[in-house]
Amino acid sequence: MNVKRILVWGVVEGLAVLGLTQCLVACRERAEEPAPRIVNIINFVRQTEPRPVNISDEDLFLTTLRQVELLEKHRLRGTFLLQYDALLNPRYQELMRRALKEGSEVGGWWEITQPHVEAAGMTWRGAYPWDWHANVGFSTGYTPEEREKLVDVYMAEFKKIFGAYPTAVGSWFIDAHTLQYMADRYRIVASCNCRDQVGTDGYTLWGGYWNQAYYPSRKNAYMPAQTPQEQIGVPVFRMLGSDPINQYDSGLGLPAQGVETLEPAYTEGGGNPVWIDWFFDMLTDGPCLAFQYAQVGQENSFTWPRMRRGLEYQVAVADSLSRAGALTVQTLSESGRWFKERFAETPATCIVAMKDSKPAGRKTVWYDSRFYRANVVWEDSTLRFRDIHLFDERLPSAYLTQPGTSTQCLYTTLPLVDGFNWSSTTETAGLRLVEKMADGSWRPVPVGMPAAGETAPGELTVTTPILAGGSCRMVFDERAIRIRLTENAGKEYRFVLTTAPEKALPFTAIEPQCVRARIGDLDYRAQCTAGTVGEEEAADTFLLMPDADGSLTLDLSQR
Repeated sequence: MNVKRILVWGVVEGLAVLGLTQCLVACRERAEEPAPRIVNIINFVRQTEPRPVNISDEDLFLTTLRQVELLEKHRLRGTFLLQYDALLNPRYQELMRRALKEGSEVGGWWEITQPHVEAAGMTWRGAYPWDWHANVGFSTGYTPEEREKLVDVYMAEFKKIFGAYPTAVGSWFIDAHTLQYMADRYRIVASCNCRDQVGTDGYTLWGGYWNQAYYPSRKNAYMPAQTPQEQIGVPVFRMLGSDPINQYDSGLGLPAQGVETLEPAYTEGGGNPVWIDWFFDMLTDGPCLAFQYAQVGQENSFTWPRMRRGLEYQVAVADSLSRAGALTVQTLSESGRWFKERFAETPATCIVAMKDSKPAGRKTVWYDSRFYRANVVWEDSTLRFRDIHLFDERLPSAYLTQPGTSTQCLYTTLPLVDGFNWSSTTETAGLRLVEKMADGSWRPVPVGMPAAGETAPGELTVTTPILAGGSCRMVFDERAIRIRLTENAGKEYRFVLTTAPEKALPFTAIEPQCVRARIGDLDYRAQCTAGTVGEEEAADTFLLMPDADGSLTLDLSQR
């Protein structure tokens, strides 16, 4: 695959796509090198699993053995991340040495266990040898000094067993103090954390850099940093491969989301060959900015019978596509080193999905930069921003200097549009493109099939035809979203934010050129540098009105 070739993703009639195509052709000449499509095969290893009482330690070991054998069969290199108690087990040590001989790597899985805590000279507070609750099973439940002891104990034991410190450490979530300490003292080069989710297992990570990887803030490992001096120099890769169209809305209006991901244990997603083919087509053939990324693999707690069908198929697909040159399979540390060599700051990336895995036929675009993330969805011939979150390195996490005492964990960023948390089971939130009708009412603008592609380094342009004539052109760059609406027969357009009633919203002021908001002790804003902001008084939200020439710009980089 020649990934320098710029793809026009979708079919659009008329001059809108012609203008975009001309931009793409010009951009082709500026491409410096191919943007890779990277897959990490990461399996994380637990010694014991107390939740399903019928899973034995032997079941867990046999699952990891089968994962090693699967990589050997395809001659692929993967990453195995071990909890401390699994690290101490001679059987896992022998198995990992076998994997190392085949080119795989071994690293740390940062879930805290009883042997780990006791080896650090502390008292275990959990109900089981491994307790999944956030205040005992993760680094956020410990003081900064205790976190350093846990790191030192693990690293010393790892080096004694394998002769060197690990260069990759992952977890569902790692606090910034721990990650910085690992980077400074032990020189880890890569980390990984959980996909965005609400409530799953009691862990909420919401509003972050949606996929690929980012440099985290020194104050908040979930928050991308905006400046080199405030970033931890370890890229954090997002795991589990969420369905970019359907995962976001799974469980809409409920306290917790469903799961629609690449995880092979889930039969409607990563356990389904049809879904897997769809996902890898999107990964390898869709538009790409800096790089594309997906993590294949599963924790051994799900056991081999549950994951076998999906994981065997995924690894076979990754093998085939790798041999064809459509993607590259790397260890997590290799990806981390590549990222650090290529990017001094978090790059802009995108995911473009113009084919739905479900019959609804929806389409979506995700754009991420060091300043913000944005998501647009097309459904039922309408267009809406489903999500816009801002990033700010000044916002500390609740766990930066104090241990979390709750059994749950909460990491968030700064919402401007939150289509999940501001929705209900009957009202779907979003920033919708609407038009004024002859009777003075407003309705969603009927639109056609969008086209998307890179039009400059780090810049994604998406053009959507308006069925009555004209188009909506959106340009995403790392600092701003620029929109140009070409009107038809004097039509009046605007974007209106609607939410479910009685939802708590962060807005503190709606000004003609600015939306102001506040989370905790931090004020933030979205600056409207073209167009005008208005207040939707009945709903305490805002609307965006373009200038006379149809221009509308939101600067999301000002702090």
